[in-house]
Amino acid sequence: MIKSFLIPVSFWIAKKVNKKRPLMIGLAGGQGSGKTTISSILTLILKKYFKLNVFKVSIDDFYKTRKDRILLSKNKHPLLMTRGVPGTHDVDLMLNFFKQIKDKNFKSLQIPTFDKAIDDRCQKSLWYKIKTKPDVVIFEGWCVGARAQSSSQLKKPINSLEKVYDQGTKWRTHVNNQLKTKYKTLFKQLDGLLYLKAKNFSLLREWRLKQERKLWVQTKNKKNLKIMSSGDVINFMQTYQRITQQMFKDAIKSSSVIMNLNSNHQIEKIKFKK
Repeated sequence: MIKSFLIPVSFWIAKKVNKKRPLMIGLAGGQGSGKTTISSILTLILKKYFKLNVFKVSIDDFYKTRKDRILLSKNKHPLLMTRGVPGTHDVDLMLNFFKQIKDKNFKSLQIPTFDKAIDDRCQKSLWYKIKTKPDVVIFEGWCVGARAQSSSQLKKPINSLEKVYDQGTKWRTHVNNQLKTKYKTLFKQLDGLLYLKAKNFSLLREWRLKQERKLWVQTKNKKNLKIMSSGDVINFMQTYQRITQQMFKDAIKSSSVIMNLNSNHQIEKIKFKK
């Protein structure tokens, strides 16, 4: 996989580097598709063989605090308590990150870290510290580069969660409006988009269940955890389903590089578009 697919992608990224300012590369893919692993391998290759200063950041680390999401769930819709969808991230903080990282007078920067095991942002002493200006920033996340749907597409619920808990379409309309506005501005910061395309949503759900089991094993002796049961994961994934399935159609058109995944979680084909 590395030799056949990730080294060519690394060459593609390296060719686009402009020493005057950091290259912003988005990496998108559904839940459990392997974004963190792929971005880590790309970072390693670019650092070791291309001698580039690379910083990898996840949209997940910019989730709003638990306190802010509680307020959001009370003021907008109860489903917004669940992290993940557009509207549950601190977009202003992300835009500020991009602004500072591009600044000619860049010195250092701190960005948040999010602990999924407690479903909250870490205290500031645990935030990431960027001390040198990167040549490349890999910005990964399940909805990176996602586009809004039309109003007519929102009318029909696509799963039981939408049917039962969003009968008036208020939740999905709010999420869609976020994609139309703030997130559209955010994704314009990117110079290119890599997309990990799974065969279908069912596979992503299966991979996400494996991820959660792994998290449970790693943290089972800790207290006050918010680890999800299998049922919780299935419900959680339903909040992602609409945008994920839309990205199956949109991202293959808008992405610079498409990496097709087989059912064994391996890249089987790659297409360079831009």
